Amino acid sequence: MSKRTRTWTLAAAAVIFLAATGPIRATEADGQHDFDFNFGTWKTHVSRLMHPLTGSTTWTAYDGMSIVRKVWDGRASLFELEVQGPAGHIEGVGLRLYNPQSHQWNLNWTNSSIGMLDGAMIGEFKDGRGEFYGPDTLNGRSILVRNGFSNITPDSSRFEQAFSADGGKTWETNWIMTFTRQR
Repeated sequence: MSKRTRTWTLAAAAVIFLAATGPIRATEADGQHDFDFNFGTWKTHVSRLMHPLTGSTTWTAYDGMSIVRKVWDGRASLFELEVQGPAGHIEGVGLRLYNPQSHQWNLNWTNSSIGMLDGAMIGEFKDGRGEFYGPDTLNGRSILVRNGFSNITPDSSRFEQAFSADGGKTWETNWIMTFTRQR
């Protein structure tokens, strides 16, 4: 068999193999549409621990709306929150950005009383749950922050934020949001 015939035979075998097995898929999940569930308008209930990492068990509640807009065909989104409760009024905005190299998201947040983005929370979705981590400070002390998205359905979801003052050994939940889709 000549070299040219061998090359054509190998090429034909590869075409037959691919036709039989289908396209080759990347082993790593893409993730760029992980936040698609969140686009739209949501009735939002917030529960907030008044004094995190102090031993306090005093919570307050807020109710209002959230709007999540798609940016870059879903590889980014803008989250707007406006809620009202006994402890006052909260207006916040989150910017979520997808990194196609790491297949992870970075979540950035601010509220109208601060006007500057916090440091990014980095993470991803696995098994229907999104987890994101980052450093922060609380009352001048370094802490870790964990954000989680869970109980995701087409018409509802849950978000929790927790702080750790011991490097992630223990966590205290201090912010819970539940979302119900508005049609």
